[in-house]
Amino acid sequence: MSHVINEKCLGEVYAACVDVCPVECIHPGPYKGEPFMIIDPDVCIDCGVCLPECPIGAIVGSVDESPEWAAINKELAPTFKNNPKVATRPANDPPKKPGNTLVK
Repeated sequence: MSHVINEKCLGEVYAACVDVCPVECIHPGPYKGEPFMIIDPDVCIDCGVCLPECPIGAIVGSVDESPEWAAINKELAPTFKNNPKVATRPANDPPKKPGNTLVK
């Protein structure tokens, strides 16, 4: 079972998760006109190192925690995996979207 990036990432993209992923399964791309990141469920090894890296808690530990976003991650993975990496955004940079808060 893979980890899942949910709606909190939409328009935020801190990308610190990419730097720690040992299998390079996290990819950026546009979704609904905004920057977004996905976890490729076919590559994710469920190691969990990405979970504490997201300063807004946009990564959940299983598809069961966010089945709708798990389906979106899976659907977008084939088109996102060849996109160029994005720069890591500082973890203390305030969220851009109302309702998102820093969890660290």
